[in-house]
Amino acid sequence: MAKSSHWIEPHPHGIYIKPADAWIDPSRAVSRALVTHGHADHARGGHEKVWATPETLAIMNLRYGTNVGEPVSYGGGIELGGVKISYHSAGHVLGSAQILMEYQGERVVATGDYKRRADPTCAPFEVIPCDIFITEATFGLPVFKHPSTDVEIQKLLSAKEAHPERCILVGAYALGKAQRVIGELRAAGYNDTIYLHGALEKMCTLYGELGVDLGDIQPVMETEKEVMRGQIILAPPSALNDRWSRRLPDPVTAMASGWMRVRQRARQRNVELPIIMSDHADWDELTQTIKDVSPTETWVTHGREDALVHWCALNQIKAKALELVGREEEDD
Repeated sequence: MAKSSHWIEPHPHGIYIKPADAWIDPSRAVSRALVTHGHADHARGGHEKVWATPETLAIMNLRYGTNVGEPVSYGGGIELGGVKISYHSAGHVLGSAQILMEYQGERVVATGDYKRRADPTCAPFEVIPCDIFITEATFGLPVFKHPSTDVEIQKLLSAKEAHPERCILVGAYALGKAQRVIGELRAAGYNDTIYLHGALEKMCTLYGELGVDLGDIQPVMETEKEVMRGQIILAPPSALNDRWSRRLPDPVTAMASGWMRVRQRARQRNVELPIIMSDHADWDELTQTIKDVSPTETWVTHGREDALVHWCALNQIKAKALELVGREEEDD
């Protein structure tokens, strides 16, 4: 049995660090929370004390009005109950962090959510060797292999050129995905104005305040319909087919998500142009990350745990699935 069972425990509501009396990404309010990133299934309001990166704390303040956090920058750390705790980039969204815990000679890393692809809006994933690796498995099936981001962005730009009388309406979640789509478009040389649904404005503004330049972005509400012909517009997925979209000039409906590889999901949302762009590691990246980290034991959560646990067994890595409540897919 791993030593970690004596000081760190998985519970349905999060990972509990006994000597520190603290929780990682708890799904209910606690006295001490170590938060990996700002998505709602990891960051919640109501905690008495929160440790997170400065960017994650700013995101939580915007979303929940919380102001109880202590910032921990990448590479920086704290000590609670004799446990050394440090934060390291996860590459998922702005401010996302892996949490490294060191206690009695053992190293445990909790990744939160992560990806290995380059992203112009956040720092890249850092490989941290450890004894126990707690990994997500959102796309933890061999069928999930994300295509090149450049190819998917080119699909978006080609659709824009092919439909000059229409607009391209892209569904993208408010934290991380919307900003990444904009950032990838800018990296591809697209410098035109990009128009936003009102629900995306505050987070995009915050990204700008935190140093991520998204270029010229404008709200749809302040723009004449004719001006938006031939333009790219971003909105939350819930707005793609509701009354709000009727004000737009004959939109080509797109959606940016790793789940767009699943054709049924695209059909369910009436998506004409699926853009396969994920902020989570795919199967090859999950397995390669475990090889890179080289743990003696892997704990798997947040997705399709069984396949990754089976892969670990085939590769002589001790592994188990954690059943944490409240983990969602919608942030992708």
